[in-house]
Parts: sequence; C-alpha cells; structure tokens
Amino acid sequence: MLTLLRLTAQWFALVGGLCAGAVAVLTVVSIAGRSLWSTPLHGDFELTQFGTALCISLCLPWCQLNGGNIIVDFFTARAGRRTQAVLDGIGAVLLSAMMALLAWRTAVGAQSVLEARETSMILGLPMWVVYAVLAPGFALTLVIALCQAWAQLRDRPWNPGGVA
Repeated sequence: MLTLLRLTAQWFALVGGLCAGAVAVLTVVSIAGRSLWSTPLHGDFELTQFGTALCISLCLPWCQLNGGNIIVDFFTARAGRRTQAVLDGIGAVLLSAMMALLAWRTAVGAQSVLEARETSMILGLPMWVVYAVLAPGFALTLVIALCQAWAQLRDRPWNPGGVA
C-alpha cells in the first residue's frame, strides 16, 4: 500500500513540476513579448493562476509523504519521542480533515460550475476543469496523512521509502 502511495505521489509531483515549468515558460514568453513587441500572451494571468493552483495541489502529497510540511516544534522539542509521535499523529489527522474538506468542496465546486457553464473571463476556458483537477491532489494528501496518523498513533515507524 505504501509503495502505491509513494509511486502515485511521485507521479503527481512530477506532473506538478511540469506544470510549474510550463508556467515559468509561459511567464517568460509573455514578459518577453510584452517588452520586445508590446504583445503579451493573451490570458497569461489566467493560465498562470490555473497552473500554479494545479502545481500546488499535485505537489502536496509528495510533500506530506516526505515530511516536508512546516512543523513548529518550539514547544515540543524537549518532549519525549512518544509524545512527539502522538502530536504528529494528531497533526496528521487534522491535516487529513482539512484535505477531506478541500477535496470535497473542490469536487462539489466543479460540479456546480459545470452546471452553471461558467468560463474564465479572458480565454473563456471552462472553470469546472480547474476545480476538478485540484481534487485528486487533495484526496491523495488526505490518504497519505491518514496513513501517517495511523502509523504514528500506533507508535509505528513511518517509512515512506520502503515497507511500513
């Protein structure tokens, strides 16, 4: 199970990285066009917003899997290993609750925007697609955080690189 989560999170992060690269290229081309020929790319702001949101959503699972999220341990630095594991487990449960809320609401938002046939202001892109592509990243982060919480609250080592 952990290997599947790791591979899926890795693929999500790779796609997210490609998205970030595409946004960077888009931005450079638009700025160059604006500076050199006074013709920026039409809709560059919309595409940058969409691409950045997708990148963040897709990279969240990898970040969570590898413990890359910010941890404020000022008050718990001197606590015992078990206390830290329990607190980390509670944090993972809270994160999973937030990810569940985000995944659910973006999926519901996608359905609502699809029914309303809402499009972006400049390019006229269907907005439901933007919402729909965010939900899988949130959902995968939710599953990873639940697995981490389960391991930490049971005082089991969390080993994203191999067998749990």
